[in-house]
Amino acid sequence: MIRLIRKFLRNGYMALVFLFLYAPVAVLVVFSFNKSKSRAVWGGFTLDWYRQLLQNDSILEALRTTLALAALSAIIATAVAVVTCLGLTGFRRRARAAIMNVTYIPNVSPDLVTGISLMLLFSFIGIVSGFPTLLLAHIAFNIPYAILSISPKVRQLDRNVFEAALDLGCRPARALLKVVLPEIMPGIVTSLILTFTLSIDDFTISYFTAGSSASTLAITIYNMARKGVSPQINALSSIMFLVVLLLLVVVNIRSSRDNNRKAKKNTEEVLTR
Repeated sequence: MIRLIRKFLRNGYMALVFLFLYAPVAVLVVFSFNKSKSRAVWGGFTLDWYRQLLQNDSILEALRTTLALAALSAIIATAVAVVTCLGLTGFRRRARAAIMNVTYIPNVSPDLVTGISLMLLFSFIGIVSGFPTLLLAHIAFNIPYAILSISPKVRQLDRNVFEAALDLGCRPARALLKVVLPEIMPGIVTSLILTFTLSIDDFTISYFTAGSSASTLAITIYNMARKGVSPQINALSSIMFLVVLLLLVVVNIRSSRDNNRKAKKNTEEVLTR
C-alpha cells in the first residue's frame, strides 16, 4: 500500500511539473485555431490566422533572415568547432583543460551581458549594425555549444586510425575527410542541429546586435506583441514550437542510435575476445 502511495505521489508530481511546463504552450496552440480574437472566448475552429501569417510580408522577410542567419551561423560555428577540437588533441592535458574551461564561460554568461558586450564591440570597431553583426554575434555564441557537441566524439577517436591511413598512402587531407570526419560525424550533425535551433530561438543577443536594417522572427514577434497580441503571433509561435520540437526529436533519435551502435560494438568486441 505504501509503495502504491509513493508511486502515485511520484507520478502525480511529474504530471504537475509537465503540466506547468507545457500548459501555456498548449493554450497558445489551441488559440492559434480560434476564430475569435478574444483569448477568453472560443469562436470556432479556423485556419485564417495561418493564412494571414503566410501573407504577412514583414513576417516572411523576418523568416527568411532568420533561416539564413541560423543556417550560416550553424555551418560556420560547426566548422570552427571541428578545427578547434581536432587542434586541441595536440595540446597537453592541462592546456587542453584550461582552454575547455574558457569555452564554458559563454555558456553560463547571461545573454544580456553577451548582447551588450557584442554591441559595444561592433560599435567600437566601427561595424554598422545589420545582418553582418547579427551573423558574427550568432557565430560567437554558437561556437562554444558546437565545441561541447563535437569534443566528446573527438576524445573517443582512436589516433591510430589517422596514422594508419597515412601509412597506407593517404594524404593528410584525404585521411581527414575519409577517416576522421566520418568518425566524428554524429557530433557534427548534433552540433549543426543544436546551433541552428539556438540561433532561431535567440532574442536578447539579436536585439542588441541587429540594428534597424535587419530583423529576426524573435524581434518581429516582440515588436508585434508590443502593439497587442495578435492571433498571428499564436500561429507563428506554434509553428516555431513544432519546428524546434522536430529538431529535438531528430537529435534524440540520433543520440539513441549512436548509443545503441556503440553498445552493439562493445558487445561484439567482448564476444570476439
